[in-house]
Parts: sequence; structure tokens; C-alpha cells
Amino acid sequence: MAYAEDDEALFDAEEDESFPDRDQDLKPRFHSSRLHGSDITEDDEDTVNVWNLRKSSAAGLDIVSNVFGDEILQTLMPLIQAEEKFPYHLWNKTETYGCLAHALAHALEIKQKLATTNDTSWKEREAAVLAIGAIAEGCINGLYPLLPEIVKFLIPLLDDKFPLIRSITCWTLSRFSKFIIQEAAEELTPRLFCLQIVKFLIPLLDDKFPLIRSITCWTLSRFSKFIIQVGFVVIFILVCIKREAICLHLKYVYLPFQNIGQNNGYEQFDQILMGLLRRILDTNKRVQEAACSAFATLEEEAAEELTPRLEIILQHLLCAYGKYQRRNMRILYDAIGTLADAVGSELNQPKYLEILMPPLIAKWQQLANADKDLFPLLECFTSIAQALGPGFSQFAEPVFQRCIGIIQIQQLAKVDYATAGVQYDKEFIVCSLDLLSGLAEGLGSSVESLVATSNLRDLLLQCCTDQAADIRQSALALLGDLARVCPKHLYPRITDFLRVAAEQLSITAVKEAVSVANNACWAIGELAVQVHQEVAPIVLTVISSLAHILQNGEGLNKSLLENSAITIGRLAWVCPELVAPHVEHFIQSWCITLCMIRDDYEKEDAFRGLCAIARANPSGTVSSLGYLCKAVASWHEIRSQDFHNEISQVLHGYKQMLGKETWEQGMSTLEPPEVQRLSRFGV
Repeated sequence: MAYAEDDEALFDAEEDESFPDRDQDLKPRFHSSRLHGSDITEDDEDTVNVWNLRKSSAAGLDIVSNVFGDEILQTLMPLIQAEEKFPYHLWNKTETYGCLAHALAHALEIKQKLATTNDTSWKEREAAVLAIGAIAEGCINGLYPLLPEIVKFLIPLLDDKFPLIRSITCWTLSRFSKFIIQEAAEELTPRLFCLQIVKFLIPLLDDKFPLIRSITCWTLSRFSKFIIQVGFVVIFILVCIKREAICLHLKYVYLPFQNIGQNNGYEQFDQILMGLLRRILDTNKRVQEAACSAFATLEEEAAEELTPRLEIILQHLLCAYGKYQRRNMRILYDAIGTLADAVGSELNQPKYLEILMPPLIAKWQQLANADKDLFPLLECFTSIAQALGPGFSQFAEPVFQRCIGIIQIQQLAKVDYATAGVQYDKEFIVCSLDLLSGLAEGLGSSVESLVATSNLRDLLLQCCTDQAADIRQSALALLGDLARVCPKHLYPRITDFLRVAAEQLSITAVKEAVSVANNACWAIGELAVQVHQEVAPIVLTVISSLAHILQNGEGLNKSLLENSAITIGRLAWVCPELVAPHVEHFIQSWCITLCMIRDDYEKEDAFRGLCAIARANPSGTVSSLGYLCKAVASWHEIRSQDFHNEISQVLHGYKQMLGKETWEQGMSTLEPPEVQRLSRFGV
């Protein structure tokens, strides 16, 4: 896994940031169209740019570690430690101590390997770090007990003199980021719980009953070890001597809560974060790329943990913005967008916007409408608009108008290149549609003023019928987003929108473009709850298509199945008289899918449709009552009293219709937890 002498990466490794990127240095990029309710995750970007023996070996090691797990550690570690004599007595202990000894031995080997800092061994050290990263996920059970030590060994390598060691260390740390965050949270959780207990107990020290004051002292003393760990000072006070008994009362004085998070896990998290931020500002392009990609991974895992550190993060990212060349600028946009996704509305503060937005706006104004460097910036703005919400309104109008202009130019270029003056590229349309979706989601109803003064409605309908599947996918996502926030502007063409969306749900269309079908299904459901009876002309066609999807769901992604169940429910809610006569044909597969959906407002809409059908055609669902009851029992919590009452009425109606004996026979087919949840409805 060490670099070969003729590896191209060795020749590129010393490339300084001051050298402009050539066109051939820029990787092809592909925008992922917007997908509502997606359960598909993107693969991490490859760390090594050229597929060679080194990269294939690392990939193979990753696969082997995921298949065999910790079993490979005893074989692998001596290979990583080939140049050093390893204390084999530690391996003998693995027979007794299992994975923990594996991990201890592994950590010691890493330490010995990485301690070898002479220039001639740098390739071997780099390969050792690569190997550690390759097995990070597959062997995590064996490595986890010594994770703090592993991280401690890796952090200094972020400042190694060799760029390729700095680069691979960024990647390896990113592979452990999920577990580092997890460990820090696990250290903090019991402390937070302890704090709540102590806050409850302290007032009881002054209770009017002596025995309560006494037992409270004893209980607090049982927590003293943990209390000291989380930042309390214990003061022992002798408060009374009564007869021959001495009561030692403890009183705890609370220190500022801010120290609670300063445990070892978070200290290492901060060390990694600051180390990666330093490397983001590295003078070497290869290190910049690796650090930026690794930081994006860390952002995804850390999420709200980044909030207290936002200012210093933004300062580093925007400093990089002023020095990066084109290739790494694309990765930086991704890191900024991922940060916005991670911290959400916390970004919407003037002090952060003053750092973030001016350079992005300047670049936005600098790039031409046909410049492909605009793609990652459009994606970045999409994430920022969603994160800022109404806070993006001050930047919204020029962004909105430019997206409309880009779509118009590209649609013209598709049929008349000479007049348009630019080469047609569908990616411009897709990115612009997705940014418009981000604006609709972020601004909410405030986007209405922008939509009202534009020709977006007609452009959107044209995009919904485009031959390119990814354009249709993004257009249908925008259709659903607009249906939620400004449906009245869709009314003049609502029949056309519904017809086009319904066409994407045919058996052939689903097979050809399942993601397009997913967004079409979702958009129809969003339109249904807004325009009600206007959807009537397409209800039976859509119900037939969605029933087929639910009954033949094997191999389809979860998102399409869930959206199909929700949209059936929404159509049944607004048009029960059309759906109810056909419910017996799909009720079972529908209820099975409803059980899979998490509790939220979309699931509530679907169940309101289920209740409407049960009232309209109770005989059509009674034969599948067990499935219906299982679906109702899938709710963990129903917050709306009105909705709770609606379900309760339906269940009591069935119980009355069937009679006590038949009802109890039906209940006997359910699992005890399901029966318990149904008891909330008084049945």
C-alpha cells in the first residue's frame, strides 16, 4: 500500500497553491437532483485520484475488514509493524482479553510505526496511516477502546513535513469522526443526567422534615464522585450533633455549567477540528483537498456540536476562499454547504452572515451564466438558503431572478444555440431548479412575491415534461415545494401539472426513472392537500399506479414506498368518495407501509385519509381490520387531540359493528405491545 516510485501522486504532491489549476486538473462533476424523502446516501469522494495498486489494496482492505471485522487485527498489525519488533506477549493475552487486547496491541504498533520520523521511511508511515483509515469502520469494535490513543497518535501527523502524510491523516481522521463524536457524547450524557438528579436533590437539603434532609445528604454523598467530575465543589458541613449520632450533611455549590463539556472526548474533538482547519489553510493543494473533504465528513457527524465553534470555522473557511484555486474551490463550496446543513438556523446571525456572505455574493456576481464553476456555488447557495430560512430574504431576489434567467437561456440553447449564445448543458437547469426549491423551502410563503412577478409557472411546466429524467426530477420537487408555500400561483395550470405528474407513475415510467416517480408521487400529495377537489380527475389513475407500487415494492427504494402510502392517504382524505370503493384491493399493502413511516404531519395526513375511507366504506376494510389496527399501533405519540379522537371514533365504530366476541378475536392476533398502544383509544 506504499506509494510506488512512479506513482503520479508523488509528482503532484508538491504542487503549491500559487499554481493555477489547468482545465485537465478539474474532475468531471455531476449534480444529484433533488429527491424528497431520499434514503439513498452518496459515496464519499475518493481520496486517491488515480485507480492503482495502492488504491485497490486499500479498498480491498476496507472490504475485508467489513466482512471479517476484528478477526483480521491479529494478522494485519504485524504487517503494519513490519520494521519494528512487536511485544508478542500482548498477542498471547488476546486469548484471554479478546478485542480489547487486539486494540491495545494495535495502538502500541501504531505508536511505534508513527514514531519513526526519518525521511526515508515516510512512505511506509503514510501507508500505515492509510491502513488504519481503511480498517476504521470494519474493525471499530476492536479499536474503539483505544480510540483516544489512536487519535492522539494521529493528530501530530497533521503537521508532518511530508504533504502526503498530512493529506492521508486528514482522511483517516475523517474515517473515525463518527466514533469520536459518539465517544464524546457518551462521556457527556451520564454527566448531564447526574446534573439533573443533583438539581432535584439540592432543594431537599432544606426540606422541613429532618429525615428527608438526612437521607438527601446520604444520597448526594453517593453521587459525590460523579459530581466532582462534572464541575461541583463539595463542602462538608457539620450541621448538627443530636444525642450520640453525628449527622454529616453535604451541601453542593454549583459551578458554571460550561465546564461540563470539557471532557477528554470533546478535547480531542476540538483538537481534530482545529487540526483540520489548519490543514484547510495548508499551502499544498493536495492537503487542502484532503482536509476540506475530511472536514465536510466531520461536519455531517458533528452537526449541532459545531454551533459554539461557528465563528472560528467560518473564519478559516473564508480565509481558504481567498487562496484556493478552481479545483479545491469546488470542495470548499461543498464544505460550506455541509456546514449550513449541519447547523441550520444557527447560521442566521449577523456576525456569521458578515463573514460568510460577502465573498460568496462577490463570486456569484463574477461568474457568467455559462461558467461551469457556477454549479458548486448554486449547490452551496441551496444549502445556505434552507439553513437561513427567512434570513436569506435579503439575498433572495437577485438569486431568484438569476435562476430564472439561467433556465430560460438553457432552454433556448437546447433549440437555438446561435441565438442563446451558450452551449446547452442540462446541469445548469437542474442546479437552478434545486436552488429555487431551496428558496421555497427556506423563505416559505415569502417566496410568493418573487413567484408572482415571474414566469416560473410556465418554465416549470416545461421542465416537468423535459426528456431528461434529472430535469423532471428536480422540476417535480420544485412543484411540490411551491404547492406547499404558494399554491395559488399554480392554479392556472393545475390540471396540466397533475396530468404530467400522474404520467410519471405508470409502470413503465417507474422502471425507467424511479426517482422521478418518487418526486411526482410526493408532489401530487402536496397538491392534493392544497387544491382538494381539483385533483379528482387524476385520482383513480394515481391510486391504481400507487397500489401497484405498494403491492410490488420489492427492490424499490423505501422513499417511493413511503411517499406512495402518504399520497394514497392524502387523496383519500380529500376525495374519499372516489377512493373508498377500491380500498379492499390495496388496504393490506397500504397499512403495512404506513407502519414503516415515522410519526410526523405527513403520516397524520395519510391516517386522516384512512379514517375517511373507513367511514365511507367500513365493509371494504373490515376484512383487513388486523392490518389497520397494526398501522394505528405504529404511532408512538399522537399530539393532536382532534386526530386522536378521529382514530378513536373509527376503532369504536368497528368494535360496535363487529361485536365484543369478534373484536376480541381480532385483537388476539396482535402483539401485546400493539394491543397496549391501541388501549390509548379506549378499545
